[in-house]
Amino acid sequence: MFEAVEDLIGEHADLEKKLADPSVHSDQANARKLNKRYAELTPIVATFRAWKQTGEDIETAKEYAAIDPDFAAEAKELSAQRVELTEKLRLLLVPRDPSDDKDVLLEVKAGAGGDESALFAGDLLRMYLRYAERVGWKTEIIDATESELGGYKDVQVSVRTKGGNGATEPGQGVWARLKYEGGVHRVQRVPATESQGRIHTSAAGVLVTPEAEEVEVEVNMNDLRIDVYRSSGPGGQSVNTTDSAVRITHVPTGVVASCQNEKSQLQNKEQAMRILRSRLLAAAQEAAEQEASDVRRSQVRTVDRSEKIRTYNFPENRISDHRTGFKAYNLDQVLDGDLDSVIQACVDTDSAAKLAAAQ
Repeated sequence: MFEAVEDLIGEHADLEKKLADPSVHSDQANARKLNKRYAELTPIVATFRAWKQTGEDIETAKEYAAIDPDFAAEAKELSAQRVELTEKLRLLLVPRDPSDDKDVLLEVKAGAGGDESALFAGDLLRMYLRYAERVGWKTEIIDATESELGGYKDVQVSVRTKGGNGATEPGQGVWARLKYEGGVHRVQRVPATESQGRIHTSAAGVLVTPEAEEVEVEVNMNDLRIDVYRSSGPGGQSVNTTDSAVRITHVPTGVVASCQNEKSQLQNKEQAMRILRSRLLAAAQEAAEQEASDVRRSQVRTVDRSEKIRTYNFPENRISDHRTGFKAYNLDQVLDGDLDSVIQACVDTDSAAKLAAAQ
């Protein structure tokens, strides 16, 4: 069942030798690549060795059980450990998303529901900011268009691990968890704007893309059109008397990125370039990988209630994920950032599907 692991063990040993060579570290980009792959393989190799050793220990315990019955209990305990290690190894061998260790750019957009949708978009933003705070990630609002009632028509936020782009452990990056948040989120509640106490349904869209490193996307500056304009707040009121806001258009693809939150034009340009690179990376991955394309296209085609992935029902304090069947009655806690159980249901469903496809 685990024949391919022997090849991975050989690759792991080869990487260990390369990383011990000081000359390898003269090329930092290559060294990072080798270190990343070594870190990916280490838990697989360690688990396989434990699995193999447990099998040998079981045989030994069974031999001694013929002489001393006490060893029968030890053999039974070792067998249970082997079952756990078998399942762990199967999960470790599930094909990984190569972007799992990346940081992300997350965008929340108001959709159907007018002002109430914008208020809900603000609630979703707060939920993600609180979740990031709980797990120790760094967040930075890059661009935001506020509504007159205090919500958001559109807001973009960078979510990063403490170490910058990429996690300290394989599979523990921001994308590995937040990639499941992409889609239409529906809310059912009595809006603050409702005078009759009627429950309304509205929606907001969430778009999640892995953040691109500069080396991953080559951008020809001659392909860019850069426009500057004055930042503005709710209702169009000017909040800046200089042309500090920046909009960058990648002419060959038509991809646009803008930023107006920073005080200087240079800072806004740098932030807009981060967004542009990530969007170009996502577009390139869509063109190259059909599977990745299907995932991203399914996030939000239109911010419409009919394409919901999750419902937030305030009267019942209930949250329901329509992809996994997850349901809980702790909506207040989830909106306060307690998202782990909701996301873990998505992770488990995804892993089960990949395991079934691999068999």
